[in-house]
This record gives sequence, structure tokens and C-alpha cells, in this order.
Amino acid sequence: MRLIRIAVANVNTTVGAVRSNVDRAVAIAKEAAADGATLIAFPEQVIAGYSPEDLVQWRAFVDAQWVELERFASETKDLASVLALGLTVARGSHLYNAAALVHRGAILGIVPKEKLPTYNVFYEARVFARGTPGLVDEVNGVPFGDLVFDFDFGGLALEVCEDLWSPDGPMRRRSYAGAEVVVNLSASPYRLGVVATRREMLATRAGDNQCTVVYTNLVGANDGLVFDGGGFVAQNGRLVLEHPRYQEGFGAVNVDLDRTRRLRRENTTWRADQETFAATSPSIRRVKVESKTSGREGLTYPIPANRSFFLPGDAPQTTPREDFCEDLLDALALGVGDYFEKVGAFQTIGVALSGGRDSLLCLYVARRWIRRRFGHLGREGEEAKAREILRAFFMPSRHSSAETRAAAEQAAKDLDVPLAIVPIDDAIESELGAVEQMLQPGEKIGKMARQNVQARIRSERMWTWTNSANGLFLQTSNMSEKAVGYTTIGGDMEGALSVIANVPKTVVNYLLDYIIEKTKMPGFVLTLQKPASAELADDQEDERDLMPFPVLDACFALYAGEKMSSSEVRQVLLTMFPEHAEADVSTWAARFARLFTQSIYKWVQTPLCLHVGNLDLDRERALQLPVVQRTEWD
Repeated sequence: MRLIRIAVANVNTTVGAVRSNVDRAVAIAKEAAADGATLIAFPEQVIAGYSPEDLVQWRAFVDAQWVELERFASETKDLASVLALGLTVARGSHLYNAAALVHRGAILGIVPKEKLPTYNVFYEARVFARGTPGLVDEVNGVPFGDLVFDFDFGGLALEVCEDLWSPDGPMRRRSYAGAEVVVNLSASPYRLGVVATRREMLATRAGDNQCTVVYTNLVGANDGLVFDGGGFVAQNGRLVLEHPRYQEGFGAVNVDLDRTRRLRRENTTWRADQETFAATSPSIRRVKVESKTSGREGLTYPIPANRSFFLPGDAPQTTPREDFCEDLLDALALGVGDYFEKVGAFQTIGVALSGGRDSLLCLYVARRWIRRRFGHLGREGEEAKAREILRAFFMPSRHSSAETRAAAEQAAKDLDVPLAIVPIDDAIESELGAVEQMLQPGEKIGKMARQNVQARIRSERMWTWTNSANGLFLQTSNMSEKAVGYTTIGGDMEGALSVIANVPKTVVNYLLDYIIEKTKMPGFVLTLQKPASAELADDQEDERDLMPFPVLDACFALYAGEKMSSSEVRQVLLTMFPEHAEADVSTWAARFARLFTQSIYKWVQTPLCLHVGNLDLDRERALQLPVVQRTEWD
């Protein structure tokens, strides 16, 4: 047996906090080494924080990362573990997103990332250069490029995040060149369903390349990106470790590298491909490491939890519904909590609680973060923190119903959140009277202006509250209504952080149903008893103003996601929703396309948004559409 112990380490970094980030990494390295780890893998850009974006154009920022890399090496020199970590590296006129390998105080080599994503939320090719096959050079006297490292336990290679997502990444040639262990350092943002994709992909890459793949991910949120952490170890197609997500720390597993060697010898196809590669491809630099790694005498062979090599393990204890809801709620809570703590400008978190679904979900997400962050204080301590940090405000107008007021009061009580009730009718009349003085003959205040002034007064009061209480004002609009402009500029579109701007309304309702199912909180039950309504006019209902939300969300997925024309959307909707009249479906499809295009000027003005899906409404991060356009092509 050739046993090694592999640790995947998750670090909650802050962009630019190079010293603090390294302090956290050093602490975890010492804990993992004490646990007997032979190899410890830290995330992509763990020194800089991800994503550094244009900060890398400041040379001092890049230089500081090398200084901190050297400090990391110095402060771990007494550890026998091999340590891999990510940073930005300068080489000539180029910058690289790179992985560094450290052992016993020495920096052994730097391997640059080759696949630079420029899709969805990524813009790496804007600032970084690509590593290339066969690249060999030095940076600050350290080997740099396409490297494989030879240790006393076997061959090891490094790669960075997106390199793993391409089947034509560097893993294949480095495995052919002798790497038995391939370490992937990632800063992979959370999005719905991604964990299953990662799990399957890791196992596939490990099987295709007949190697042991180690994957570690950043944890924590920076700006609107939420990193869920976790990690995997997959050996020759078999998953042997899945580390829990949403927590800083490490997980470890023992692996027998003799198994990888044996399977390579048995697999004739892999051997033939390796022979072809060796005869036709450029050589990869081998870095021979003379220093000894940690002793492995105490390591034991990895035995299945159920003590059987043939029988399946225990059945999952959760349902797909629970996994979906808990995962999304955890991601949103982490996004809110890290933004609140890392920005450093806030002491409280405020939500304008309307008695409706969206604001209630946002308040629940903030309260969920309180539980995760301060649950160790016990129930009384946690509740005290909720009352100290969270604030809810109900600002009724004459259109607000008694039902929504009761729902808001009960929900605040359920969540241990202080609630202030401040009517706005007098302010509405005062504002409308002032606006009348601004109008010319023939102009008059219309119905839409009377509705929107309510939302704007509420947001103005929230901003004034933030100035007085150092408050983080959470914006509460959902993605469905945002997509069609069912929002008010200067009103419900206002806030410092948009919590559910990338969560469709059908998902909002699904999450609230789940929360009721799990908690039975009466404020949530009261909220869902009344049809969704902005309550800016008498007898107003959102779905009556727009269309049924399942239809609206289907339009969004097909038009904005699948890039269909409105006529193609109509064809799909007719099959998808046979219970609706064909004329209604046709009207809805055409109306969505029109409202979506006309509303781009609105949603580009929304605050920073949390990203939780592959399709987000964020012009700077995801869906880049011109504000000024016509749809004569449709």
C-alpha cells in the first residue's frame, strides 16, 4: 500500500485582505497537518480573495501576494505536509491566475491557469494571461509553467478551477506525464444544482484520466458572488470524500495510490493513449522534490463506512425538495451575512416588511444568517443577536390591508425582529401636492404616479434610517417582477443589497411553502393566505396585473435563458400550459417579450445582487443586453 492523507481546506476570504486571508490559511494548515495530512489543498486566489477583478492592475496588490506567499511558506516550514494554494502572479508584462506548491518553507513551483472563463459572472481573460502546454520558465527564481512534481509518495500536478471544467484541460497531459494526484484549486460560485454537476464531473475526470482528483472550493461571499465551499476527492472514477459545504475548515481522507497505479496498468486504452502522448507531445517539466513529506506509518487503509466493498451505502436522509430549499436558503443567508460583516460599514440590517411574500423571505434569510452565525451562543443568545441586529418596518398606506398588517406583525414576532409601524398617508398627500405645483397646464398626476409615490416614500425613509442606524437596507424585489419592470425606480428597486433579485417568484413561493412546512410559523401562514399584491391600489393582485407566475417564469426561462423568439415561446407555452386559453397564452408571450425589452433600463439600475443561478438579471455580471434597442428581429 502507498497511503497518503489528502485534506481539502475551505477558507472564507475577503478580496484584498491578503494578510488576513493568509492568517486564516496558516491556521487551517496547522490543524490539517496535526491531523496527519500528507497534502493540503487550499482554494483558488486564497491570498487575494476572489474575484479581485481590476484590483490586479495595481502592481502593489500583486506584489503583496508574493510577499504573503513567502510568509505562508515561512510560517508552515515546520509542517511536513505538501501545501497548494492560489494567488495572482506577475511574469513580465503578463498576470496569471496561478497555483503555488509549498513544502517545508520552500516555494516549489507555480502553475498558471489555462482555461480563463469569460462567460456568465467571469471576466478573467480581461486581466489574466493563459498558461500554455509545455510552458517552462521561472518567476522570482521559482519554476513556472507546465509542471509535474515528483514526491516520495508519487507524482502530483496542480491546476486551477476552470481547467477542470474542460475535458481538454491540462489534467490529461499531466496525468500522461506521470501525475497520479491532480489538485484543482477552485473559486466556483454557487448556483442552483451545481453540486451534483461538480460531483459527477469530478468522478468523470478521475476515471477518464485514471488519477486521483482533489477539488477544494472557496467558501464565503464577496460582492454578489456566493462561494459554497466544500470539496471532493475522487480516485479513478470513485468518489471517496465529499466535504460539507458552507463552513470554513478542512476535511480529509486516506487514499492508496497503489490503486491508481494498478488501474493504470490494467487499463489498456489508457496505456495506449499515454504511449501516443509521450511520442507526439511536448515534454512537461518534472520537478524532483528531495524533501521528505509527512510520515504515513499511522495511516490506515480507507474502509467503506458500511464495511462492505460490494454493498451500497445508507440511503440519503433528505429529500430532493429539502436539499433544494436548504441549499438555496443557505447560499442566500451566507451572501447577506458576509456582505454585512465584510463591508465594515453596517451595524444593523433593515427590511421594509410589507406583509407580502418577497420581503418576508428576505427577512427570513437575514434571520437564518443570525442562526448560523450566532447559534453557538444558545437560543437566548441567538435571539438577543437577532433583536440587536435586525430591524423590520411596516409603512402602511390607505391601500394596505388589515391582513398584511397582521401578517407583518406576526412574522416579526416569529423571527424575534423589532418592528416599527410608520404610516405614510400624510407623506403621500404632501408629496402629491408638491408635484402638482411642478405640472404644466393640461398635465395631471396619473394612476401610476399615485402608486409609485408610495414605494418611493418608503424607500426614502429606509435610506434615512440607514444613515441614522448604520443600517444595511435589503432590497426585496424578485427576479420575475424585475424582468418585466413590475417595480418602481426609486421605490422597491432601492436598497444596498438585492437579496432575491435572481430568484424567480415561483421559487420564492416554493421556499415559503417549505419554510411553513418545516417551522409552522403563523406569520408565514398569514402571509400566504392572501394573493400576492403590491397593495399600491385597491383590490390589486400581481398575477392579475401581469400573468400567472408559472407562465411568467416559463417565459423568462425560454426567452432570456434559451434565447427563443416570442413566437417560439408561445409554441412551448401552449404545450406546457394546456389549461389556459390559446388567446391568453399568445397575449402573455408577446407581452413578456415587450415588457422585458422595455424594462432593461430599469433593472440595470438595481443594487448589487446575489447570484444563485446560471441565468441572472445583472448587466455587469451575467446577462449583458443593450438598454437602447428595438425588437424588429422578433
